[in-house]
Amino acid sequence: RFLDCAQFYGNEEEVGAAIRDSGIPREELYLASKVWTDNIFQGRTAVRTQVEKTLADLGTNYIDLYCVHWPVPGKHVDAYLELEACQREGLIRSLGVSNYALEDYTELMEHATIKPVINQIEVNPFLYRKRTIAALENDGVRIQAYRALRDGKAFTHPAVAELAARYGKSPAQILGRWCVQKGFIYIPKSVQRKRMVENKEVFDFELAAEDVERLDGLTTGAAIETFRDLYRKCVNRDTPLDGTMDGVKMDITED
Repeated sequence: RFLDCAQFYGNEEEVGAAIRDSGIPREELYLASKVWTDNIFQGRTAVRTQVEKTLADLGTNYIDLYCVHWPVPGKHVDAYLELEACQREGLIRSLGVSNYALEDYTELMEHATIKPVINQIEVNPFLYRKRTIAALENDGVRIQAYRALRDGKAFTHPAVAELAARYGKSPAQILGRWCVQKGFIYIPKSVQRKRMVENKEVFDFELAAEDVERLDGLTTGAAIETFRDLYRKCVNRDTPLDGTMDGVKMDITED
């Protein structure tokens, strides 16, 4: 059972309470969390304090996966190095990153001694950044896909709707199956039990190669531009440099 938490989501106390109420053994859970930009900017002590808060809120003495949420310029490497120290102490089992451009990963690996196991990024047929994904996967970093279902905004797209009708599946299941067949770690989210059940039912059918290829081609230049603008906006978000381009990498691998 995978539970995706984060300082930014503000869900760790609630998840911790739910775990205690569930009675499910800790070893049957896979708990993940991420440190947010404000603590990343403040430095290693703030990062460690947040890790300790995560552990306390979740009611556990270790976390399975801990990530740097955004590559805050000039700060994200130190944050990751502090997570490495926490891992050596047994507080964290695996390390990861999130929203890293290829250039951020390259910068990190000039200093890190432990390779991140995942880069959690937005991936769906409408934002399929092939070069970035291929380079990370070739270096042994798995892609964990958030917004795999694009928040439901693509369910009526003609290509998705046509495939859903032909396969007798929902649009969400078509997008989820694409993600699985591409080899990405698929972590859909919903607050509705019916949707949760629907979203996990993607292992009883397979998309034909030509249909996967059709979905592969849905990413537009405008989508890449939107990604680029969001990256530039978010790496300094909730830091003293919020709203500025100070330190922001302006020439990243976008696709």
